[in-house]
Amino acid sequence: MADARVIIIGGGIMGTSLLYHLAVEGWADCLLLEKGELASGSTWHAAGQITHSTSSYGLAWMTRYGTRKYAELEAETGRSVSWHQPGSLRLAVRDEEMDWLRYTVSVGRGIGNRMEVVSTGRIAELHPFCNLDGVLGALHTPDDGHVDPAGAVFAFAEGARRRGASIRRNTRVTGTVPLPGGRWRVETEGGSYVCDQLVNASGTYARQVAAWAGPAVDLPVIPMTHQYFVTEEVPAFAGLDGELPVLREDTHVSGYIRMERRAGLIGIYEKADPRSVWEDGTPWDADHHLFPPEYDRVAPWLEAAFERVPVLADAGIVKEVHGAITHPPDGNMLLGPAPGLINYWYCTGVQVGISWGPGATRQLAIWMVRGAPAINLRAFDPSRFGHFATPEYNRVKAHEDYLLRHEVPFPDLDRPAGRPHKTSALHGRMARRGAVFEEVFGWERPRWFAPDGEVARHHHSFRRARWFGTVAGEVLAVREGAGVADLTAFSKFEIAGPDAAAFLDRLSPSRLPQVGRIGLMYMLTDHGMVEAEFTAARLAEDRFYLVGAAVGELRFLDWMRHHVLDGREGRGLGPDGPERVSITNRSAGLGVLAVAGPGSREVLQPLTGADLSNEGGGWLSARSIDIGEVRTLALRLSFTGELGWELHMAMEDLPAVFDAVARSGASHGTGVFGSEALNSMRMEKAYRVSADMTQEVTAYEAGLMRYVDQAKKAYIGYEALAANREMPRWKLALLDVNATDADPLGGEGVFMEGRRVGVVTTTGYGHTTGRSLAWAYVDPGLDVPGTALEVAVLGSPTRATVLDGPVWDPEAIRPRR
Repeated sequence: MADARVIIIGGGIMGTSLLYHLAVEGWADCLLLEKGELASGSTWHAAGQITHSTSSYGLAWMTRYGTRKYAELEAETGRSVSWHQPGSLRLAVRDEEMDWLRYTVSVGRGIGNRMEVVSTGRIAELHPFCNLDGVLGALHTPDDGHVDPAGAVFAFAEGARRRGASIRRNTRVTGTVPLPGGRWRVETEGGSYVCDQLVNASGTYARQVAAWAGPAVDLPVIPMTHQYFVTEEVPAFAGLDGELPVLREDTHVSGYIRMERRAGLIGIYEKADPRSVWEDGTPWDADHHLFPPEYDRVAPWLEAAFERVPVLADAGIVKEVHGAITHPPDGNMLLGPAPGLINYWYCTGVQVGISWGPGATRQLAIWMVRGAPAINLRAFDPSRFGHFATPEYNRVKAHEDYLLRHEVPFPDLDRPAGRPHKTSALHGRMARRGAVFEEVFGWERPRWFAPDGEVARHHHSFRRARWFGTVAGEVLAVREGAGVADLTAFSKFEIAGPDAAAFLDRLSPSRLPQVGRIGLMYMLTDHGMVEAEFTAARLAEDRFYLVGAAVGELRFLDWMRHHVLDGREGRGLGPDGPERVSITNRSAGLGVLAVAGPGSREVLQPLTGADLSNEGGGWLSARSIDIGEVRTLALRLSFTGELGWELHMAMEDLPAVFDAVARSGASHGTGVFGSEALNSMRMEKAYRVSADMTQEVTAYEAGLMRYVDQAKKAYIGYEALAANREMPRWKLALLDVNATDADPLGGEGVFMEGRRVGVVTTTGYGHTTGRSLAWAYVDPGLDVPGTALEVAVLGSPTRATVLDGPVWDPEAIRPRR
């Protein structure tokens, strides 16, 4: 018998609030182990602030929950948290920053957060000591506040104890050992414990704690140091009746300014020379550790803070706080199952744990207890990093992330540090054609192609960027002729063996394709929610080839491997014993070239002896063909909605095939196209992507029932899906948005007569049809074609209409030609 259902390693804000929320969910038999005192790591030296100023839908939900939880926690537990709620002002001094604030309003109001963009006059009313030189406006978030970090930890700990959970302080963990059946043994200096599930919430120690789980485990987090300063009491603050709102400014100050009683508190995220520490492991005796102040690093931005609030300039600094905070490569926390492990969870890599922690751990607790979170947590999935996240990559990207903490988070923001890392064999050829790349699961993928003479670089904007017309040209080339794209950045798997068909049939509600055919295959959770989407080609009776989203590679692999009936970890056995099935990851070794457009057959046919007519191999067929001397797997499909093929082959053969296609296509005007053009065309065809089908929606809610075999019942998620059809929470709808120079970006609220009724998922401008399109989840009954709604586009209500299907080739005639 286990000593605890769950053991949490780490007694900071993440560990204690997770223990609390597990207890709230009814799991009281949980144990938290802390090597020192509670809140003695990164938590105790935090500035303790929480703001709704975020344009991430998930983080907006978390901060909303956190502010409400802190406001009630003291009364619930009897422990003081010193919750103050003065609100915040995020200042904008550039037009791009104003657009960001407007977009933030679009997201925040969509989940009910109070916020508005205000003028300089209103800023002066709220904060009379703010120097408004150069300020264009600000985002006012009146429900923001700050809390005593240690007090918050003690309150969560008290709340957990009152519900029956246990905490052992001064108990240093020295190792973790996986046991048969999926349990874990946790070794400490004072003995060992056994648990059913293990959580790594150990802050700056998270990487070395994770390494105990196995030699291949290298958690992508790096401690970075951050400084804030407290001044002497400021005489001008003495006569105030209340507390001034917190000021945040990104361009000049690169940090935050607030009152600390009657003094000032200034935190700086310097824009040069960031400092990482403890890269080889945090010392075990680093309790309540601070580093000496480094004024030279932050001097220009500290001076800018004094200029922004001049009454602070004459006050001396009486306290310097310089502590370590963990940064993952992309800035998003690691929250969820550990890839490659059983019953091991990450709850770490959090830059602002006080702000995100309560909401994040609330969702993680729901996930652990109920089997699925209430909101989509894919952005925080620890499996989004693979072997490409080497120690050097993690270090470089953590430094980059620190520098971006107070920069405008443009949509699809380019993060160039540490790149390129994973490249297809066509990378050089694409670069010479002007490719502007984006990073997808470490892969370099062409996003769009700069015209001759234009420097190939990213152009970021919340409005239609400078590459808008260029992408329109790529779309036109494909729609009228043919285009070529490097689609290597997919996850690719081969499922084979005598039980391969039975295995996939059990995992998916979809009908398996016949030999030589292709079909869409979905895999659902026990709750009927979408875990994975694949293009599935059946190559033989006992052999399948699955292609999915790049970022899902490790998660898909874990999901399939964990569901093989082999008797391990209590999985059970098949009717004839262990299932005879092999799962091979082919993602790195295979390249993919897409050739699409009405002229694609004329481009490809001269290169192969195979008959590419419909009689030789029609739409949704899969077969091996030779392109020159290269053997390829030719899938007759295209995400563009046009006639097309995806050619899958050994990575080293990709250049030869591309060169042959380019030579053949020269007389047809065949060009290259990137992911932006592909996205435009898929939106016109009403195709969904993984971001439209997440762990918080069922196959019915996502509109996928056409891919569910109604005669099947013996698949994972059947009962939940059947129940959901009777009472869906929302339904996915395609919207035609009456946008002008700015389109929806994702995460915006959807409204009907001022009432919140939904949220946007993915978007794209349809260059062929001239329509701004968006997928959105809306209240049941509002997904009816013709329904009039509004989408908040850069903060402004914009008319939108529910469509009845694709706006381009609704009968799907073109890909069948």
